Amino acid sequence: MAFFKDRRDAGRKLAERLSEHADDPNLLVLALPRGGVPVAYEVAQALGAELDIFLVRKLGVPGHEELAMGAIATGGVRVLNDSVVNALNIPDKVIDAVAEREQAELERRARAYRGERPRAQIEGRTVIIIDDGLATGASMRAAVAGLRAQAPAKIVAAVPTASPETCEMFEDEVDKIVCAVTPQPFFGVGFWYDDFSQTTDEEVRSLLQ
Repeated sequence: MAFFKDRRDAGRKLAERLSEHADDPNLLVLALPRGGVPVAYEVAQALGAELDIFLVRKLGVPGHEELAMGAIATGGVRVLNDSVVNALNIPDKVIDAVAEREQAELERRARAYRGERPRAQIEGRTVIIIDDGLATGASMRAAVAGLRAQAPAKIVAAVPTASPETCEMFEDEVDKIVCAVTPQPFFGVGFWYDDFSQTTDEEVRSLLQ
């Protein structure tokens, strides 16, 4: 039994849980592309807020790319997973090389999605950061660390669905976590959507415009 028709529907339902932030002139809604963008678009519309994207790229261990040794985020922020780096004794020059490659991809995506428009100002604002769901929470954790480095007044993480454990885990990481539904057993983010087809670059661009 899905809770949401699609990401836009999920965004409208999530917006109801965030209504206390409506019409706050200091509010910024940030989406994790690509899946978070249709969700965040509906939230930004409902709350009367500015919408932008916040990009995160995982730094995979060379040869074992699925294992994250860290992540980089919008604004040149780098977060390292010290336990992986130390356990595998990964030298700085390897981390730097991977980070440089991922930074280039991050900038390419930013241009592809945002065009020439400047990044939204984050410092001193209440930021709601949105994805279409939390599985392990790794991307959101990297995003939060990247955001924190840019000195927002307050960080609210919000998703339509997450496992109860992952949602709870974020209580210490952000000022507020909002997970609209936390089913148990969880089965994965896509299970709770009727339509969980991939969001296209074109859709991201048009929603941001």
